[in-house]
Amino acid sequence: MNILIADLDESFISDIQRSWSLGDTNLILCSDRDTLMPLVKKDSIDLAFIEVPLLTLSNMDMVSYLKERNPGIEIFVLCDSKNWPGATSAIARGANSFLMKPATVEQLEETAKKIQAQQQNKSTHQLMESQVLDSLLGDTPEMRKILKTVYKIAPTTSTVLITGESGSGKEFLANVIHRYSKRANAPFVAVNCGAIPENLIESELFGSKKGSYTGSTADKKGLFESANGGTLFLDEVGELSASTQVKLLRFLQNHEIRRVGENEARYLDVRIIAATNRNLQQAMEEGRFREDLYYRLNTFHLHLPPLRERRVVIPTLVRYFVLKNQDTTGKEIKELEPAAQYALSKYPYPGNIRELENIIEHAMVLSEGGIIRLEDLPESVQEEAREKTLAIPHQKAEQEVAAIPLQPATGSAKPDSAGGSSNAEEDAGEILSLEEMERRHILHALSVCKGNKTEVCKRLGISRATLWRKLKELQIAVED
Repeated sequence: MNILIADLDESFISDIQRSWSLGDTNLILCSDRDTLMPLVKKDSIDLAFIEVPLLTLSNMDMVSYLKERNPGIEIFVLCDSKNWPGATSAIARGANSFLMKPATVEQLEETAKKIQAQQQNKSTHQLMESQVLDSLLGDTPEMRKILKTVYKIAPTTSTVLITGESGSGKEFLANVIHRYSKRANAPFVAVNCGAIPENLIESELFGSKKGSYTGSTADKKGLFESANGGTLFLDEVGELSASTQVKLLRFLQNHEIRRVGENEARYLDVRIIAATNRNLQQAMEEGRFREDLYYRLNTFHLHLPPLRERRVVIPTLVRYFVLKNQDTTGKEIKELEPAAQYALSKYPYPGNIRELENIIEHAMVLSEGGIIRLEDLPESVQEEAREKTLAIPHQKAEQEVAAIPLQPATGSAKPDSAGGSSNAEEDAGEILSLEEMERRHILHALSVCKGNKTEVCKRLGISRATLWRKLKELQIAVED
């Protein structure tokens, strides 16, 4: 952890240099105005202790400057009773808190130790969260590539453009980027640009001055200001009007906004993540979207494939949405009927993940006895499964289902625990738990692939790490 300590008292800085004992820290010490800016520009900083007189250099606000260069930085102001107003002003601009002088080395170390522990806990939490994300987003080569990029770009302040069909999880991915950034404790503000009337979009985004338009009865803070220090997610950014595009471009260039009806510029520290389901390149060619704005937003481009192209994630999402809707529906789902699982595996999901959540909520409301059956699903999902079952030969149907961890509908052969197949009529009354079905499916895949785990991963569309984790979770020994 890089720690900046800037104070004009040279003896205090010398004491710190001599007696600092906190491990895993790198001190950046400064006792005069002239060297502070070069030091700040040289290294990234995680924690800063700055005396009030050093908070303004050449009319530059050091708090804003540090927060822009080091997203997630923790800033503590060193002050005495004479310059207390300067400390309160710095806190209003984003500093964490203050320490009254004379401060001791022990006080600084104790504060640094707390921040250090918070950062370590955050890293541990993110590691656990990343394992969940692999399952929720889909453990496929394409999604692993996207997640690898997300982990790299999240700690930066770079703008990100996320494209994909409606309901494919663009806002969820934007939230992941925010949670993995140094801004995780600051606001994440999401706005659908297409849902706000054109005559109100500028005041909603940038704020407005009292009386600037009909019905404006008080000064209004915009969404940019609400997201200060954090992330602003602009969904359907392609719907912005030409004038709003100009203002967004100006912000991306100098991080300043003006409220509607005001001449005063306000500096803000906001990261922009934009998303659209439209073709922005076509919109540029047609003159509906600014080319310079497109390239500003497109520093990093992430394209989310539709759900039908990452079906391997469907079982995990089903479990997730069952748990999510448990309280609102008042239903505790213990099992999914195999026929229902097969229907969910074959439906094309034109509405993507959002549609899948609605389907699960629909099924849970209609379910009885803690079991979701085929008839609990919407009619369109049932019909899709029936058509596919009739359209493909029996053996090919079984092979198709083997591509994802779901079982075919009752009435077609299904694998038993030894990897063979059993008569559907004999098992017609049997309802297996999701865990047992997953266990049988993996055993079946191992049998079909003759124990070749590379081939198993390829057929199931998962990584080797995921396969080994599943073998351990489901207590499947290699000799099985």
